[in-house]
Amino acid sequence: MVSAEYARAADGSYRFDVTVRHTDEGWDHYADAWQVVGPDATVLGKRVLAQLHEKEQPFTRSLSGIVIPADINSVTVRAHDTVRGWGGAEITVDLGN
Repeated sequence: MVSAEYARAADGSYRFDVTVRHTDEGWDHYADAWQVVGPDATVLGKRVLAQLHEKEQPFTRSLSGIVIPADINSVTVRAHDTVRGWGGAEITVDLGN
């Protein structure tokens, strides 16, 4: 995980732009998702990555429409790969609520 940026939409939902760096090694070992997770480990949003990124490193993908309850002040963004699962560097994002 390299970075995670967010923006709050007029309807109160969030858009996250997440940049991941992973040494994809073909279809048997690649970054295949990232999540926005609340403090109680509730998954608030998940972006599935359906292709390899061998030649695009790091890469950024977005997800809109994430609903985060008003009482949550920070979330964790984490990436997943097909071999190690959830792991690597996680980023805590302060939402400024």
